[in-house]
Amino acid sequence: MNHLIYLRTFLDAYRAGSLTRAAQRLGITQPAASAHIAALETMLGKPLFVRQARGVAPTPAAEDLARSVAAHLDGIEATMGAAQARSSQLSGTVHIVGPAEYLSLRIAPMLAPLTGEGLRLRIQTGDRARIYAALDEGHADLAVTASPPEGKAHGFAELGRERLLPVAAPSLAERAKARSVTADFLCGLPCIAYGETLPLVREFFERIFDKTPDMQAVATAPDLRLVLEMAKAGAGWTVLPDYLCVDAVTAGQLAVLPMTGTIPENTLYLAWNKPALRHPRVVYVRDFLLRNSNSRHREDGPPR
Repeated sequence: MNHLIYLRTFLDAYRAGSLTRAAQRLGITQPAASAHIAALETMLGKPLFVRQARGVAPTPAAEDLARSVAAHLDGIEATMGAAQARSSQLSGTVHIVGPAEYLSLRIAPMLAPLTGEGLRLRIQTGDRARIYAALDEGHADLAVTASPPEGKAHGFAELGRERLLPVAAPSLAERAKARSVTADFLCGLPCIAYGETLPLVREFFERIFDKTPDMQAVATAPDLRLVLEMAKAGAGWTVLPDYLCVDAVTAGQLAVLPMTGTIPENTLYLAWNKPALRHPRVVYVRDFLLRNSNSRHREDGPPR
């Protein structure tokens, strides 16, 4: 059954674009990985990779082979990982990356019980670029992201949804009473945002008003928890995910600005490195998060 070992090495190299990185993920030497690929090429009678300055590029034969075997190998490894997770004592480290706000408020509290089951957790935070870099380079097993991954190496599932709410301190929200909250009206108010390009605010404008906001933020902060606190203090209005601001709205520290139309939603995903599913601990944590996140999302419900 050596061909199964060769195929696993091939698939990791195909997804990583690197024999060295595939070897690291498999826990074998780079010469061993090269030997597996060479043996597979001999069996098939076709070259699978072209060596480049950095890594390898798949040939058409490799593309065809990957399409044929990927789902089957992934399924076998995921099934074995799940079976081992159910039947063995868990141990080892699981690396998780995602946005700091969602990890701190939603994911971290759920993960806490797992430390009592023999698992070690290593949590990293970052923006979209850093999240996907951690996945691509194998530094993270699991990732929370607001977009589905585009690469060949990652699987994903819906983790939950967030509603994007336009909020302001009650004193500022009073100015919106008894009038139509239009794009021009909001552009005339001081705005707080996650960055200079107005993330979330821009997305809200495009979905609600079908236009780009023509304004500059009075303050920006690269952490939505800071944006939340500034909004509560009356510095300006902003757009926040419901999970972050629901408590402040309920306590009367923030008010949701009256809008016509449907409040936009974002889908959050849990993504994973497919090779990481060989480890029962990663399968266990992945399934635990998906099961508990979906349950909590249904119970909490967003503010209306």
